[in-house]
Amino acid sequence: MRLGLNLGYMVGSDDPQGQLQLTRHAESLGFDVVWAAEAYGSDSPTVLAWLAGQTTRIAVGSAVMQIPARTPAMTAMTAASLDLLSQGRFRLGLGVSGPQVSEGWHGVRFDRPLARTREFISIVTRALSRTTVVSDGPHYPLPLPDGPGKALKLTIAPASDHIPIYLAAVGPKNLELAGELTDGWLAVFYSAEFAHEQLARIEAGRAKVGQTMAGFDVVPTVPLVVGDDPVRCADPVRAYAALYLGGMGSREQNFYNALAVRMGYADAAARVQDLFLDRRHREAMAAVPYEFIDATSLLGNPARIADRLQSLAASGVTTCAVAPYGDTVEQKLAALTVAAEALERSQVGD
Repeated sequence: MRLGLNLGYMVGSDDPQGQLQLTRHAESLGFDVVWAAEAYGSDSPTVLAWLAGQTTRIAVGSAVMQIPARTPAMTAMTAASLDLLSQGRFRLGLGVSGPQVSEGWHGVRFDRPLARTREFISIVTRALSRTTVVSDGPHYPLPLPDGPGKALKLTIAPASDHIPIYLAAVGPKNLELAGELTDGWLAVFYSAEFAHEQLARIEAGRAKVGQTMAGFDVVPTVPLVVGDDPVRCADPVRAYAALYLGGMGSREQNFYNALAVRMGYADAAARVQDLFLDRRHREAMAAVPYEFIDATSLLGNPARIADRLQSLAASGVTTCAVAPYGDTVEQKLAALTVAAEALERSQVGD
């Protein structure tokens, strides 16, 4: 199992230089990849281009580039450009986002997300292979059938023979799609104890195209909080967990809440959502079970983190993308060092 760094997305209080420090430190520790995300603030390609220009070895990945934000052709152009400029270090993570961002920010209807994702990835894959792109799908017809446009192909060649494509997937059908169409899965709220159910769906998708899990990259983003008391270490993660379980979507359509239900936290997930949607955010944070946070995070001292990393690897994780928590950049840098040392410790004797 390798280590990755997930920077998330920049918020107004973030110092971009801090993200660069974290990335350079991760590179010096031998981390495999740094991921950057986007919601409705900073976009991931700009951040990744900036980081790639100031590093030499670490791969740079989008986690994710939002499908409703770009046409598939524009996504392929961006991926090819980033891969060329980074000398083959780019990884393309895609995600359909959710109804609020898709419709509220991008103005794209959140309808038939599975079919839209399948069509999108198909066009991106064809474009990156530098074949002439023709698509008769309902979402992205190319070229338009009633105009003067003609089928085109990408005019630049990526540095890589193949740019790995990842899919951020939560629901069972989307997990199967990730296995069928992509090179890796970007996971959230990944628990080693629950992973077998999710990985079974990915394996089913792989089987559809005659593939096994060999070479498929399982990449959960895992909060990392170092300290002596795991219960206290869970506190900084509560805001993130409450936001996703309670506010990422409507009461009727929240993929993360539904995941918590499938993981056995139905009552708690309902309470967190009720409190969050009632704008009782502090109470929602307090209502997130410690057990849920602990199962989906790396909390505690180096020995405990080493044990958890060993469990993640045994469950099927191939790249553990840590999201370090701390009040300062220095604390986050120290957490990355602990993670690297803990991984080495967990692998002794393997």
